[in-house]
Amino acid sequence: MTKIVKKHRSILEQSIYLPLVLSVLEYDRKVTEKTSFKIKLVYLHLIEFTMLKVQKDLKKVKDAMRKINMKTVPGHNDGVFTEYDFYYKGYHEKHRYFNANLRNNCEKLLHYYLNKDMKN
Repeated sequence: MTKIVKKHRSILEQSIYLPLVLSVLEYDRKVTEKTSFKIKLVYLHLIEFTMLKVQKDLKKVKDAMRKINMKTVPGHNDGVFTEYDFYYKGYHEKHRYFNANLRNNCEKLLHYYLNKDMKN
């Protein structure tokens, strides 16, 4: 049974997903730089602006983790599952995430960040 409170587990999971979103955006930025668009700068600015929003939220997550004495360490990835070690208030737990779920949740977050400012 897990000792991690639901609210704190959400913070730990954000510390997994936000770096994944950043790596996707970084890859897309590199591909966009090499691709020929008529107005390439618009796309690059959109990606970079989105990266800044994600980085800002990741900093908040890391600050919250530091206050609560939590840490997430990526572990073994066998191609299907990825293991993460959660350290929480002196306790250690291993969690396995299905890679397809990681990708799907990363995609949902990417939609959220790209559409975040359009809803005003």
